[in-house]
Amino acid sequence: MILGVTILKKRYSLAKYLCVLLIVGGVALFLYKPNKASAVADDHIFGFGEILLLVSLTLDGLTGVAQDHMRARSQTSANHMMLNINMWSTLILGLVVLWTGEVWSFLSFAERHPSIFYNILLFGLTSALGQTFIFMTVVYFGPLTCSIVTTTRKFFTILGSVILFGNVMTYMQWSGTILVFLGLGLDAKFGKSPKKH
Repeated sequence: MILGVTILKKRYSLAKYLCVLLIVGGVALFLYKPNKASAVADDHIFGFGEILLLVSLTLDGLTGVAQDHMRARSQTSANHMMLNINMWSTLILGLVVLWTGEVWSFLSFAERHPSIFYNILLFGLTSALGQTFIFMTVVYFGPLTCSIVTTTRKFFTILGSVILFGNVMTYMQWSGTILVFLGLGLDAKFGKSPKKH
């Protein structure tokens, strides 16, 4: 959302900002684990992991901006977008695997365990099916909605795991859960983007 506003000059309603803030705040509260050893926490300011996380989030945001730009400018279809992204990913990752020499480790492993090809095929099919839904969401509803859906799906996966395995939730996690559901409810009711004339 931030990169869409700053780079593409997109406009969202105030309700949309509030909904996204509630969902992000709720997920952050749900996942936050306060460090018991405060002496150790004071030594740690900002490390390599945090830098990687910021780079990942920035690239994810830029991907959304690029997808929104393609969608608005070229009327790109979901299948066309999916084909091109996977084609470029395959090319780049193929070159990296060749450059690092990991392709030989894979071939050696596959020779010892030929059943891996069934798992690769199954993973590829389920991944393609999942990507189809993701790219359809991007094309028909926009990258921000897709981001909200995927973040919420991750949240529900964690929440389902907590419920299924009987883990006790803290007050902070219950507060986060309430904020996520409040944000989702408000987004469904009031979070529609203003229509273009």
